[in-house]
Amino acid sequence: MVDRTLIRDFAIDDEEIQNIMGDDTLMQEIAEGESAMDELYNELASNVDVNQIIEGTIIRVDGEEVLVDIGYKSEGVVFRDEWGEEEEAPEPGQKVQVLLDEIEDHLGFILLSKRKADRIREWEKIIETHKEGDIVRGNVVRKIKGGLLINIGVNVFLPASQVDIRRPSDIADFIGEEIECVILKIDENRRNIVVSRRKLIEDKRERLKSDILSELEEGQIRKGVV
Repeated sequence: MVDRTLIRDFAIDDEEIQNIMGDDTLMQEIAEGESAMDELYNELASNVDVNQIIEGTIIRVDGEEVLVDIGYKSEGVVFRDEWGEEEEAPEPGQKVQVLLDEIEDHLGFILLSKRKADRIREWEKIIETHKEGDIVRGNVVRKIKGGLLINIGVNVFLPASQVDIRRPSDIADFIGEEIECVILKIDENRRNIVVSRRKLIEDKRERLKSDILSELEEGQIRKGVV
């Protein structure tokens, strides 16, 4: 039930608002405050390198938000769901690697991302340890436009034409399987890797063929399967 007495007691009429806003001292304070907030924002923006990975310390967990001290005047925020179920739950005092995603507004609200930082670090690890032509093993995650998504630590693309020597009737049948592929192309700028299972199969067959031919001799009798 609404207490209308309280509404009358705390209501501010238009005339009173005009009187308050007409106070020159108040208006000057508001202007100075806005200017100070602008300076704070500009200072923060000049010192913060957006899209860099930095280490911070968790200050507290407020519901779905995790507040992180990253050494600036304003705290950063990471959403709680960026911690996977298999990971240790965020707790005050923990160190965490995060990506400085963006500065939201003049209040200096800094949005951070643990998930993006994890992906970038995994990508860098893959690039450091793999090159084009290397064989990798990963799980088929899902079917996407043009092929399959394979997880080898990061998600890589397996084109439909490169799934097998003869294209399967439904490449989705591979979802959930662990397969081997060869890296065809690494695009560091786009953070994209293209792999081929077909080439790996063809290369293995070619090596087997070469091995057999190298062992054959004129007049030799060999067993075969029709």
